[in-house]
Amino acid sequence: MDQKNNESFCYSYSAREQEEIRRIREKYQSPEERETKMDRLRRLDQSVSQKATVRSLVLGVLSSLVMGTGMSMCMVFTGVWFIPGIIIGCIGLAGVCLAYPLYLRVLHRERARIAPEILALTEELMQ
Repeated sequence: MDQKNNESFCYSYSAREQEEIRRIREKYQSPEERETKMDRLRRLDQSVSQKATVRSLVLGVLSSLVMGTGMSMCMVFTGVWFIPGIIIGCIGLAGVCLAYPLYLRVLHRERARIAPEILALTEELMQ
């Protein structure tokens, strides 16, 4: 009877070495390969509120600067610049008042745009 010499070598790395191997491997993977479904879900959810926040903050800050310009025109340059200062201040005030409605509008629009992808991801994660 012929016996086949079936020699094999099996080596397993320690937990510390496994962790080091995983870290090295992550350096060479693309961000899409490293991102889990839960990470993607969190990132999508945060992106919706971030866009709305940034846009409303930009409008609010710029509008408050315009309002401050109008106020300073009224206080410093009395006479010819008083009425234009009131008009410029009111324009700035209107912009400040529109910052929150802009936030809500962008938030709802972005939620509607991202909703199918979020719902698909949550469906996969809940199974």
